[in-house]
Amino acid sequence: MDSEREPVRVVIVDDDQLVRMALRLIVDGEPDLTVVAEAADGDAAITVVDEHRPDVVLMDVRMPGRDGLSATRELLTRPVPPRVLMLTTFDSDDLVLGALRAGALGFVLKDTPPARILDAVRAVAEGDPVLSPAATARVIAAATGPRSSHARASSREAARRQLSALTERELETARAIADGLGNPEIAQRLHISVATVKAHTGSLFAKLAVENRVQIALLVRDAEE
Repeated sequence: MDSEREPVRVVIVDDDQLVRMALRLIVDGEPDLTVVAEAADGDAAITVVDEHRPDVVLMDVRMPGRDGLSATRELLTRPVPPRVLMLTTFDSDDLVLGALRAGALGFVLKDTPPARILDAVRAVAEGDPVLSPAATARVIAAATGPRSSHARASSREAARRQLSALTERELETARAIADGLGNPEIAQRLHISVATVKAHTGSLFAKLAVENRVQIALLVRDAEE
């Protein structure tokens, strides 16, 4: 029917053929999702994404040749970039952090149950971040290693300038995100509705020029160091 939405177009990028096959079976089994192409490395990913213009890219982090981080950075420079969902294990926190800083919308572990992977693809297709509080906290921790006093001061000044554009309520929301809280927990802490939390979060994305909650959290941490 014309009134029905077109399926979300997905590209799968992973150097392991069995992983690609498994993900294709999972995704193509859903009526609202379809795999339009696969790639085995970052260079091939860029080629197939430019050719097929998918809505979502399921991107492996570690691959021989051009890795998922480099490919993600390249793809996110496109005038109309796809939404990128990273596939990873926790031993690649450093690369995931780089991808999130670059604007990827989230990440899922490769051993995540199929139903949750599908939910993540759908969420990212709608522009919603896929970052669990526990995963958010771990990635932020990976970013807060020792730095020189000059580097800390520079980051702190830049972050405070960005956060100065926020209202008090938006700043409270940003701090709650930095604490790893999800929307229901933020609503409870601030005594507001989940819908209002979502509205504040949308304002944060616009005012801070960020793409995901980890970027917000990192700004708050930088500002408060």
